Amino acid sequence: MTNSLRTRKLVLIAMLAAISFILMIFPQFPLLPGADFLKIEFSILPILVGLYLFDLPAALTILVIRSLLKLLLNNEGVNTWVGLPLNIVAVGSFVMVFALFFKRNASTQTYVAGSILATITMTVAMMVVNLVYAIPLYAKFAHFDINQIFGTWHYLLAIVLPFNLIQGVIFAISFAIIFVALKSILDRLTKKK
Repeated sequence: MTNSLRTRKLVLIAMLAAISFILMIFPQFPLLPGADFLKIEFSILPILVGLYLFDLPAALTILVIRSLLKLLLNNEGVNTWVGLPLNIVAVGSFVMVFALFFKRNASTQTYVAGSILATITMTVAMMVVNLVYAIPLYAKFAHFDINQIFGTWHYLLAIVLPFNLIQGVIFAISFAIIFVALKSILDRLTKKK
């Protein structure tokens, strides 16, 4: 890779990370009534664009930079210290599984298969991480005891499970729309000069 291509790649990664950070802090939308603290945000979209433009390591670099920007510029205390690792697991697990299927010449079938498996992986990962990490830490440091409010298994099966399944579908559909709309521009960006 020439110096100009390397520089262009670094600039694009930095720009995508900045856009991802902006999308992370707003807008956010609650999906489930009664659990408005679980909100969907679209910071994954620039990360998926980075996956298409470059590769999985570049996409994960965008995720890391975006997360560091969140810590440095928009830290909300306990909510960030507990919530950000959850978000990293959700986005990272989706992107890593999706990357196995989404290649430059991916068909609609591979896109759908990758989206389904990425959504299932993200959902399972989030149920495990909530159980062993988030629920105990929110109870200890934020005095938000999920077990007393909802019941742990009710929370996992009736809230975390559907939230992440819906979120995965929204991620897949949103990226498909953006990808179709921007494909010619993205393809120009990937051409070597």
